[in-house]
Amino acid sequence: MSNISGGLVHETPVDLASALRQKKETTELWESLTAIARNEFICWIEDAKQEKTRVKRINRAVEELLEGKKRPCCWVGCIHRTDKKPGKWQQNVLIEKKQRKSIAN
Repeated sequence: MSNISGGLVHETPVDLASALRQKKETTELWESLTAIARNEFICWIEDAKQEKTRVKRINRAVEELLEGKKRPCCWVGCIHRTDKKPGKWQQNVLIEKKQRKSIAN
């Protein structure tokens, strides 16, 4: 089995790697992405809260790669990167929302 490259911060999860290996074309398309672009797909998939959402996102990622897309649609970007400060939207919506949930629990 060939290795599937990870992203800038995130490693490629096993379930995504398995889906990408189904066709040589999707593996090649994945490998042609930059590490930052791969990172965005991985973070978007890993952010799913339910398994069924995760599966849908993996399937959608494969479809979007085949359509020529380089980043996941409607994803503001990975909040885990240390090389780039999160944008205002990311800070307000993603980071602070998660912190509020943690405090509430």
